[in-house]
Amino acid sequence: MNLKPVALAGLLLLISLSLFFVGPLLVTDSPDHSLPGTTSLAVLSAVDDQFEKVLKPRKFTFPRDHGAHENYRTEWWYFTGNLQNQSGRKFGYQLTFFRYALNRKNITSISAWRSNQMYMAHLALTDVENKRFYSDEKFSRSANGLAGSKTNKFKVWLHHWSAEQQGAENSPIHLTAETSQFSIDLLLQITKPLVLQGQEGFSQKSSEPGNASYYYSYTRLKTIGTIRVANYFFTVSGISWMDREWSTSSLSAEQIGWDWFALQFSDNTELMYYQLRRKDGRTDKNNSGAVFLADHSKIPLGPADITVKILDQWKSPHSGIAYPSHWQLSIPSQQMEIEIKPLINNQELNLSYRYWEGAVAIRGSKKGIPITGQGYVELAGYRN
Repeated sequence: MNLKPVALAGLLLLISLSLFFVGPLLVTDSPDHSLPGTTSLAVLSAVDDQFEKVLKPRKFTFPRDHGAHENYRTEWWYFTGNLQNQSGRKFGYQLTFFRYALNRKNITSISAWRSNQMYMAHLALTDVENKRFYSDEKFSRSANGLAGSKTNKFKVWLHHWSAEQQGAENSPIHLTAETSQFSIDLLLQITKPLVLQGQEGFSQKSSEPGNASYYYSYTRLKTIGTIRVANYFFTVSGISWMDREWSTSSLSAEQIGWDWFALQFSDNTELMYYQLRRKDGRTDKNNSGAVFLADHSKIPLGPADITVKILDQWKSPHSGIAYPSHWQLSIPSQQMEIEIKPLINNQELNLSYRYWEGAVAIRGSKKGIPITGQGYVELAGYRN
């Protein structure tokens, strides 16, 4: 196989992902991998008019909406989780699949290798005890069964990395992915109903029409399975989170990155919140999130409802980028005051582009009662 076109497609995919923010991920510039004209996210803010735009709320239909939406430019299936073995040894993991459409043209060819759909996947593992962080990535066209997703059941795959529901809707989701250094083989049981983020699943990212995504989550997935680090296998259990989004649009020219929090608390509640960082340093009016209560109800959060204060920073020895590494989060309406800290600081993915995505621990109080928890934080758009 000629790897040059595949590598170029992968870079095009990463550039596309940097055009907009849809919940968690990803793309920042890296001195090692930057391309001409990619010195900032704002440069890449054009909207491709050949694809559909997210303009208003829609009705979700499952399992159809677990599958690809090829009329939109890009989407992702995003899994993160905190795990431990019987002795209490802690691990974090991330498995993410991305789809990117090169165009909307129908391809007619006698070759089974032609496709206008590209897929990328990221896999990461945090070994807390050894303070080690592992990450890897894969790229492929969707042709000839190399990568893709199903619309009649929850299934997405890239080569031998996959996320697949084991039966009907709400049955467990099986995650499997491996590299020479590490692997995961996990079963995720849905314990709370799917939630629609934003306005009934319509998540606005900036004021321009179409700068939005369709966004839903499973906020609490009971997880069991096996992970491998080098030649050592660990039987683990814990809690995972899944985010699902698709869109065509971009960040505005004034938005340079985002901080995303997905937090699970000891009282069976969860919090998702993202704050979009602006060039002028002001609070972005499109910052958004929600608290998900134990009774499955939802309390929306806007920028006036929550305060996020950075208490410390960590400078990456790999990229020289300084990332926040300790936060204080306040939600007065919930009488909640918490602190969030990474399980280890070095959870920067050094892949085609660099970003920070890591497992965190939570402690604090809610309505005067101590509360603990765990979760994941993503930091994108930071530069040295």
